[in-house]
Amino acid sequence: MPSADGSTEVFARRPKRADARRNYDALVAAAREVFGEHGASASLEQIARRAGVGIGTLYRNFPQRRDLFEAVYVEEVRALSATAADLADLDPWDALVGWLHRFVAYVATKRALAEELVHDSEVFRSCRTEIYAAGEPLLRRAQAAGAARPDADFDDVVRLISGLAAYQFPDPAQRDRVLTIALDGLRPPPPR
Repeated sequence: MPSADGSTEVFARRPKRADARRNYDALVAAAREVFGEHGASASLEQIARRAGVGIGTLYRNFPQRRDLFEAVYVEEVRALSATAADLADLDPWDALVGWLHRFVAYVATKRALAEELVHDSEVFRSCRTEIYAAGEPLLRRAQAAGAARPDADFDDVVRLISGLAAYQFPDPAQRDRVLTIALDGLRPPPPR
């Protein structure tokens, strides 16, 4: 649930003390790595070891496994959203394509994590809103520059990209090639 500052409830629980915040951040980073390597069923003890903290510290910060999933998911969405600002100085089409490549990589690696979250949960809805808030302006900017077809909305693009990301590619190069082909369909049609 969004807090008063607009952040999700997961980040409202982030500790205030510097040492506790370091432990929290280390646990989230370790969980991201361990879940990426071993899937959503990875051992919490392994995550605590990787973070360099005891299992008690993990449970103090994340009383339930789901709390840890949510924290990792929200952190990843925030990183993805931040890349939109990093691309703002690029040509409108290049900014949109750069962000969509990052989005595809994000979706491909976070599929197992997202499956652990209920898709109609407040955290999931908040993250979806944040993704749209980051990507939609990139699409509108590309449309205003005449680089993207005017009849596409951001939901169309998300569905296109999510469908692509749902497929298991043998290597990232093929995934990127297929994405490039799909994005050609986002270009405006040639004049008749």
